[in-house]
Amino acid sequence: MGQLPVHGVGWYRRDLVIGDNIPDDVHYLDVDGGISYSMVWVNNHLVGGWPFGYNSFRLNISPFLKEGSNTLAIRTENPAGHSSRWYPGAGLYPNVWLTTVSSVHVGHWGIKVTSRDVSKDSAAIDLSITAQRFKDSMSGANETQTTVTIISEAFELDYATGQRRPEPVAKLPRQTLNLAGNKTATNSSVIINSPKLWGPPPSQKPCLYEVVTTLYAGRYTQQSMLLNPYETRFGILSVVFDPNKGIIVNGEHVYLQGVNQHHHIGALGAAYNQRAAVRQLETLQEMGSNAIRLPHNPPGPKLLDLTGQMAFLVINEIFHIILRSYGNEVKEQSSDDEGAADDSVYLRDICHQEDPTRLTTSVINLSSPNSYLAQTLELISINYQGEGIRYGPAYEYLTGNKMPQHDAFHEAFPDRVIPSGEYASSLSLRGSFLFPVTPYNSAPVNSTDGDIPNEKGVGAYELCTAQAGSSPDRVFLAQDEHPYVSGGFVWTGWDYIGEPYYHKGTRSGNWGIVDLAGFKKERFWPYQARWRPNFPVAHIVPHWIWPNRTGEITPVHVFSSGDKAELFVNGESKGRRTRESDPGFYRFKWDNVRYEPGEVHVFTCKNGREWANDNVRTTGDAVALQLKADRDRIVADGEDVSFITVEIVDADGNVVLLVNNMISMSVASGLGEIAATDNGHPADFTAFTSKERKAFHDILLAIVKSTGAGNIVITANSPGLKSTSLPLIAI
Repeated sequence: MGQLPVHGVGWYRRDLVIGDNIPDDVHYLDVDGGISYSMVWVNNHLVGGWPFGYNSFRLNISPFLKEGSNTLAIRTENPAGHSSRWYPGAGLYPNVWLTTVSSVHVGHWGIKVTSRDVSKDSAAIDLSITAQRFKDSMSGANETQTTVTIISEAFELDYATGQRRPEPVAKLPRQTLNLAGNKTATNSSVIINSPKLWGPPPSQKPCLYEVVTTLYAGRYTQQSMLLNPYETRFGILSVVFDPNKGIIVNGEHVYLQGVNQHHHIGALGAAYNQRAAVRQLETLQEMGSNAIRLPHNPPGPKLLDLTGQMAFLVINEIFHIILRSYGNEVKEQSSDDEGAADDSVYLRDICHQEDPTRLTTSVINLSSPNSYLAQTLELISINYQGEGIRYGPAYEYLTGNKMPQHDAFHEAFPDRVIPSGEYASSLSLRGSFLFPVTPYNSAPVNSTDGDIPNEKGVGAYELCTAQAGSSPDRVFLAQDEHPYVSGGFVWTGWDYIGEPYYHKGTRSGNWGIVDLAGFKKERFWPYQARWRPNFPVAHIVPHWIWPNRTGEITPVHVFSSGDKAELFVNGESKGRRTRESDPGFYRFKWDNVRYEPGEVHVFTCKNGREWANDNVRTTGDAVALQLKADRDRIVADGEDVSFITVEIVDADGNVVLLVNNMISMSVASGLGEIAATDNGHPADFTAFTSKERKAFHDILLAIVKSTGAGNIVITANSPGLKSTSLPLIAI
């Protein structure tokens, strides 16, 4: 938990006003999630609950309601000793809905849409509908069955706006259904011609459709009573798993350029915020990521909707877009007991009953090809051991398991796809560097390699890892040496609260490519260069502000998507490098550069043409603050937020690294609020709600929301520095 307790009891109470049509309506309480052991009361009657905090659940609260005012109470509890190694949140972190429907209606999650026979010319859409009846009020209390008509139409959603186009692209056959019991299911199919397919960028788009299902009382006529419409969004795609080519989406090979992403959103905690979630996914897409694995629990429905809209391939425990995963690093993976595979087979069969169109897996990290569990897997998803756990010269002194790698599994299961459910587990602290730099392309952090104890962090040359981990360079090498591997998921995309590694007494580990505040670590650029080979990338490490290192060896590394590079220090060339200059490394290296104040510049080229350039320079003294907002217009709903970066700059406007001034944020005027602040440093325990915090390596994040419509002015102050303000508008 990163030393952050989240134990205790929380109560939520709200008045519900119910109209006079209680006999004809059914009222559901839909809870998207509650950490944990949720219990629901209505008017002092215990209705029900759900112990597992990540699951969504529904309760019928109709029998406990009365006309007029009603009291809803929800209790959640995180008992002491019952928690997880990451921050799960506490209380009702996603939404809670009151859903009112007619006595006959589509059941909870009662519409299932699947596509088959998908091509650019046509796609078959299968629709399964479960209708539910709780009363016979429409046709008399003594009737034993109820007749309804079901009409379903499929609409294309406008790609730019997400709005439904006015005319349907297909109409499913009208169905008349006799509900003789509590639930009745029916199926229908339709062909959509020239479908617009859902697929990941850059060559595909996340085109979506929506099925609108409407129930009418009795056999349909123009005068039939409308009961309830039900809207279901879906995408049409074809997914094929090829053991030699990997994952093929809509006929195109798609390499999994994925990250693992925990559900909370940094300084805003576990409570879902749409804009914060969009910001996370936008940052990952900028890096070139096309896939997300959501460990180790189901996320809220809103996040899954968002990944669909933004074209991420998702592996989610338990429900998925591209495949189903029912386990992660379970103890049975290394058991020599034949019964160790029983649970795997049982869960695999349940997955196929629910959705026979997707493959299944249980992710392994300490297994062998001849283990009983591995033999039950339809897809071999490997954590870490694929590229090697404790393999390589820098890891030789470590004791512990060294498990079989990719080759052993591919030889044993040549007909199965092999991705990496988790890989890398690299460690770094943004903007922090340690000398000397390890000569290896991957090394475990220790007291002489990478460890920066005074900052409780790991050096950002991006070569140091957990004991079972690999640097980006070694991951890329393993992937290139094993082309049948279909990609995988970095641990992790963003830093997350909890699970500190190596340095105890911190709020989080150093795992992320992006820190908790959303600032990019140096590790962002090797992945961007790898995942976006046609995008000009060049990024120099380290920074060039070393007042105590003049004349000392200060290696310069460059992450780039180019194939050649030349480095200059104060105009003097330090030589040209190619991809072949440093075998095993996926960067350009100049390891014998001696520090002198000034400017470092790199020119890169690709295929004989100028490609991308970058420079770093020695800056002057800090004199002022500078504010930059990701958006200067927000919605005045109290939920939308603007993320403001506060920078400390010199007289020329250059960002001055290595300064950690105390900064105070305030709303100078207007209806706004500083919702949270952060600096990304895992050892900073200042409350996220504090409006005063030290910068870390020159920058600070302030999150602003509105308390009403109108202009907002945000001000930043720091002793000894020129203050600054920034206007926003809430509309």
